[in-house]
Amino acid sequence: MIQVENLHKKFSKNQVLTGLDLNIQEGGIFAILGPNGSGKTTLIKIILGMVIADKGTVSVFGKHIKNKWKYRQEIEYLPQIANFPGNLRVKELIRMIKDLRQQPCEEKRLIELFGLQPFMDKKLATLSGGTKQKVNIVLAFMFNSPLIILDEPTTGLDPAALISLKELIQKEKQEGKTILITSHIMQFVEEVADEIVYLLEGKIYFKGGISELMEKTAQTNFEHAIAAIATKKSNA
Repeated sequence: MIQVENLHKKFSKNQVLTGLDLNIQEGGIFAILGPNGSGKTTLIKIILGMVIADKGTVSVFGKHIKNKWKYRQEIEYLPQIANFPGNLRVKELIRMIKDLRQQPCEEKRLIELFGLQPFMDKKLATLSGGTKQKVNIVLAFMFNSPLIILDEPTTGLDPAALISLKELIQKEKQEGKTILITSHIMQFVEEVADEIVYLLEGKIYFKGGISELMEKTAQTNFEHAIAAIATKKSNA
């Protein structure tokens, strides 16, 4: 599904990714974790073709992505911060995206799932952060694509919406889709992720299941296991 080899990326004097190698198989939920500045968002944006790597190769769906763009039509992306045009109404934004994509979609089910019916005629500038995030989620899930990338999807969500999001992610997994998630909420990650990819200083320090991670760190708590990785690395 995704193959990354010897990836390097520097912004000015800041080396963000250093010889990163990663293989993501088709199907399942993969959490990309790491402290701020570890390269998570940069890695995602390189996979999406939004940032160009200085060195290395990236393949998605078995094909190199360099100088390509059509592969992105098979990817859904939820950005960490959604900058919607504030003067548009929610229904206008959804209609605009549907017109641009010209693909079958199921937005009605998602609108109902996240309780957005009362907000469809409201302008995006008037919405709370949590409601904007629900709109963001609807846009990310309303098309049937094999790869879904979610950058901090839980931001601003109330408990009911968070439950709906977790159920939605599991449904997509059951349909054979591949889902990449970044999140700072370890309880959420523990509940949904099949595999953890932990980045430190631009490299992958751990890749594997949650039970494997806790065994490696000699921890019985997932959040403590994640903290133990960073502590072990900083003391190395």
